[in-house]
Amino acid sequence: MSTASPTTKSHGKVRLNPVVFFGSTALIVLLTVALIAFPDSAGAWLGQAQSWLSRSFGWYYMLAIGAYLFFVLYVAFSRYGHLRLGADDDRPDFSYGAWAGMLFSSGIGISLLYFAASEPIDHLYNPPEGEPGSQSAARQALQLTFLHWGVHGWAIYALVGLAVGYFAYRHKQPLALRSALYPLFGERLMKGSVGNAVDCFGIFVTLLGLVTNLGIGSLQVSSGLEYLFGFPHSQGALLSVILVMSAVATLAAVSGIEKGIRRLSNLNIILFSGLLVFVLLAGDTLHLLNGFVQNLGDYLNGLVLKTFDLYVYTGQSGKSEEWMGLWTLFYWAWWISWAPFVGMFVARISRGRTVRELVCGVLLIPLGFTLAWLSVFGNSALELVMNQNAADLGKAALEQPAMSIYLLLEHYPWSKVVIGLSICVGFVLFLTPADSGSVMLANLSREEGDLDEDAPNWLRIFWSALVTLVTIGLLFAGNFTAMQTVVVLAGLPFSVVLLLYMFALLKAMKADLAATQPVPTVRPALRGEAA
Repeated sequence: MSTASPTTKSHGKVRLNPVVFFGSTALIVLLTVALIAFPDSAGAWLGQAQSWLSRSFGWYYMLAIGAYLFFVLYVAFSRYGHLRLGADDDRPDFSYGAWAGMLFSSGIGISLLYFAASEPIDHLYNPPEGEPGSQSAARQALQLTFLHWGVHGWAIYALVGLAVGYFAYRHKQPLALRSALYPLFGERLMKGSVGNAVDCFGIFVTLLGLVTNLGIGSLQVSSGLEYLFGFPHSQGALLSVILVMSAVATLAAVSGIEKGIRRLSNLNIILFSGLLVFVLLAGDTLHLLNGFVQNLGDYLNGLVLKTFDLYVYTGQSGKSEEWMGLWTLFYWAWWISWAPFVGMFVARISRGRTVRELVCGVLLIPLGFTLAWLSVFGNSALELVMNQNAADLGKAALEQPAMSIYLLLEHYPWSKVVIGLSICVGFVLFLTPADSGSVMLANLSREEGDLDEDAPNWLRIFWSALVTLVTIGLLFAGNFTAMQTVVVLAGLPFSVVLLLYMFALLKAMKADLAATQPVPTVRPALRGEAA
């Protein structure tokens, strides 16, 4: 196994795919203009659309998410698991350590900091079923939080990374979303309207996810600066934070996978782990360890049930449908909206890995830390709210979620220093998905290029700038919530593409496995033997 990283080539000249580039740009610009120009009517219409989707397609989302998880586990542990993303004698470009670090950071964004304390508290006071504020609601709150951040979402990333990487490195197709549909539609359609439509909509969905990431990230960091230094909660302060965060993310994207993203990934792990260990040791350590074990048991015990739980028999169908739309369905659509760029990034760093290695790595490496983080911070927040009368924390979790993590940390020693560290953690957490997203957007919007060649810097800068402008426009127009609703709506059609990926992968893997089997030789019958 090679421990060296491949050289990332980038050239100043590139041939854009005009349909994909201009089509996706026009889609996002038109949507943004509509949301800014008609905030009230657009918000009302999108809210109605989300309610309709929750009522009409909740069952479909739950089945589709379950299918993605079952499929990646099946191919990993079946006879297809030893197939490589590349030729049979290819070996990985990155060492296990570097690969694991980038897997960890690519799919974990600043939202994990944003929701760590706020989501369990919200589920405590607004559960889909049961008595609000009760001990059973608290237990259910962590189970639901684990569900939303658990193995289902990572399975979506694994599916896209596997599909794109398998066809790129084993079948020499472009490193693009369209390539994974080649066995179903053939080369002519993949190079024409069908392929353009898939890549165009993939860019559109990815850009929605990046806008949401920047919006949440800027609110998280600005809330920390407001708490720590008393910075005013104003549009000017928010604008400054957005511009600084975007500028640093753009510089990281320009520096490439080796210099920028890999180093940020390593820094991400160090800061993130340090904050987690501090809260674990400075709090009630034994209670938090016991809580993590029980939370994990509740999650695993209810994994199948919660995968298909639509709260049909709660007796409060309207309340449960609303909760599903705001939480579970939003999360599933959000994971899907991040899947194109995270999946492509996973594919980009996984050449030479086997199918089994990729699936197990994506499912397990980030998952353990994510669940430990949510358990430690979630149980700490619930303990403060339920048993220590931390009213400010409970109120913030419902009204200003970005502030909740800082109100939690103020109950610990050296709170000012720790909160300052958490702001840095949030900043770095934002950067890694943002810069890898810009690289993948740029790669998708060009014509076919070498598999080891990333798009030039000016194209990465363009997409980074567009994400910044859209986020600023939506936040200042007061219609950022509408963009989150669009994420849910856009996830529906792209979920169909993911289902097609499953059929395409299975078809290609069957053919590849058959091609590797030795052809039996037939010995001619000797004289006197039966034919």
